Amino acid sequence: MSGLNKQLLYKLVFIAFAMFGFGYALIPMYKAICEYSGINILALGEKEQAGTGNARYVLPKNTQVDLSRTITVEFDTNVRGPWHFKPETNSMQVHPGELVTVMYEFQNSQDKVMSAQAIPSYAPKEAAAHFNKLECFCFNQYTLAPGEKKSWPVVFVIDSKLSKEVNTITLSYTFFEVGSKIPAAPKSPLATLRDTPAIAVVQRAVI
Repeated sequence: MSGLNKQLLYKLVFIAFAMFGFGYALIPMYKAICEYSGINILALGEKEQAGTGNARYVLPKNTQVDLSRTITVEFDTNVRGPWHFKPETNSMQVHPGELVTVMYEFQNSQDKVMSAQAIPSYAPKEAAAHFNKLECFCFNQYTLAPGEKKSWPVVFVIDSKLSKEVNTITLSYTFFEVGSKIPAAPKSPLATLRDTPAIAVVQRAVI
């Protein structure tokens, strides 16, 4: 093999390795950009990933409820498609460390079977790291028959390490059909008032 051919071979091998390395680095680069920019779009295979605000939280045994602080949690919903999606209540008062359950109602108003997924977003952004969910419908995809109605819980606890400057947290979910274009996180939670507020009992457990 001539010297020119060897140089060409070395260049091709180098380019191949460089392309492989770049492709391998794309995923962590994308995640870092999303985290920095505050975009909260979950791939369907990453429903419970730590650091995204969508990880399943394990409640410590020594959790203390901070009765000296009260935080208002506002619940906002957005739908992308012909179905109904609403929380049982628009807002509630909670204490850091308090275990809270809120129910959401879903109904497929289409005349066909629907598979759907919900993605969360938080305001202010810093609340995401302190809003810990033990159970959430956003961890899974769900399939509903035509006209089928379901109720699913969100069980959460707010970390007492949340900045004391934060007195209100807005938890917003966007419910979209699997296979459709994944929507971006809502820019203005609670921009649209609900005409019919849901009435239900909020379940709480103080630990």
